[in-house]
Amino acid sequence: MIMKRVLNIAFFGSSLVSAYWNGAATYYRGIIKALHHRGHNITFYEPDAFERQQHRDIDEPDYAKSIVYKADKKSLLNTLNSAAGSDIVIKASGVGVFDELLEEKVLELQSASTMVAFWDVDAPATLDRVMNNPDDPFNKLIPKYNFILTYGGGDPVVKAYEKLGARKCLPVYNALDPSTHFPVSHDERFKGILGFLGNRMPDRELRVWEFFLNPAQKIPDQTFILGGSGWVEWAPEVKNVKFIGHVYTQDHNAFNCSQLAVLNISRESMARYGFSPATRVFEAAGAGACIITDNWEGIELFLKPNEEILVANSGDQVVEILKGLTEEKARKIGKAAMRRVLSEHTYSHRSEQLENLFFKETELQPAGRTKL
Repeated sequence: MIMKRVLNIAFFGSSLVSAYWNGAATYYRGIIKALHHRGHNITFYEPDAFERQQHRDIDEPDYAKSIVYKADKKSLLNTLNSAAGSDIVIKASGVGVFDELLEEKVLELQSASTMVAFWDVDAPATLDRVMNNPDDPFNKLIPKYNFILTYGGGDPVVKAYEKLGARKCLPVYNALDPSTHFPVSHDERFKGILGFLGNRMPDRELRVWEFFLNPAQKIPDQTFILGGSGWVEWAPEVKNVKFIGHVYTQDHNAFNCSQLAVLNISRESMARYGFSPATRVFEAAGAGACIITDNWEGIELFLKPNEEILVANSGDQVVEILKGLTEEKARKIGKAAMRRVLSEHTYSHRSEQLENLFFKETELQPAGRTKL
């Protein structure tokens, strides 16, 4: 009998404990919690930067050891030393502090017993960067990683990374953590006909105007709710839009359950490199919300249009959908979406996919299992 093997995983990312200017937080939490439940040990290293530690959503979790290091080079190098000897070292994109240095230095931890992976949580931005600049230092590093993991993207992202020399690339899509996102009672703070939650980013602004603010102007007698950092300076533009700023994770369920529908808007850059459903889609579905989304390739792989999610090709179509949407229809669609994601798209499903890759690459027996 071979004893079960637990993997020790060192993870360098933007933040596990704060979602402040950090949209990947709930993605990290879901994946890492699910890996922990499969028997693995995870240490998450994050810099003290961008006021994230002052805007924590959670205390140090029981599913990972959280280490916060000072945002200086010396502290980073010391932190890297403490990760030596791990079975797998993961460097995520968008840490925000010394990213280029980290991309290079984590590879020095690579050995016969330590695999090193790059986890790209914004593949469109990374691929645009390196393809537009052949001299980008990351180009030479891609083939050195044992494997590349991505936030999503499907075959276009895989092929793009393989073209750049990646040994192996695996998309790991967003999903639902049923223990954190679920139906709750309505909250008057978030009451409206349509809500959108997402931080302001350059390749998101025009689409927010098209799919959210323009529809709000055309239905002036209804309240629209816009959550996320960076939008408040737009507040005077549309009188019936309530700008609420950063929404802490503990309020996501109330946000999703207090409106007739919630909106998903893909970033412009996603279209160039396949599809990658946003975390918010699964969080809203887990709360039983009726979701309206802009049209993107691959929707039907996750939710069925018109039955589990509503699809709009323009802001005018968002208006049409809202004018024809009753509370009864919205509840029916929301419940169907919740059933679908619980059966196929939880972080437990994603962690099994990851574990299969980890053990295939390391040729170790999965944790929690034995082999005669």
